[in-house]
Amino acid sequence: MHEAPARHVFVYGTLRAGGSNDIAHFRPPARFVGHGEIAGTLYDLGAYPGATLGGSGRLRGEVYRIEPALEAQLDVLEEVMPGDEGEYRKRELPVQVGARRIDCLIYEIHPRRIEGRPVIESGDWFARKA
Repeated sequence: MHEAPARHVFVYGTLRAGGSNDIAHFRPPARFVGHGEIAGTLYDLGAYPGATLGGSGRLRGEVYRIEPALEAQLDVLEEVMPGDEGEYRKRELPVQVGARRIDCLIYEIHPRRIEGRPVIESGDWFARKA
């Protein structure tokens, strides 16, 4: 029996290094790959952000290599549910990391959660109050 291959995740909010849900606190440990950027819009939901993918805005974040067991924990944290009805929807898209493009899991906020929420123009959760 073969183990599922490791995957990559792009984190743009509280899962970033130093965030309230820093991915380094999870096990098995994630391995930092680099800083990344992708097209999207970042919204301030109070204690955490949500992002919609695509458009002319840019999201800034970090890319990590993760094991399937960690992916399952992230799905719970992000409240991913069948039929895309959870708080977040799990997507897979290429993310620009330096000169490389890496296919990454990205947790996109459900559109119902962003109504009336302010946009973080910088696309950087850590720079939202700057």
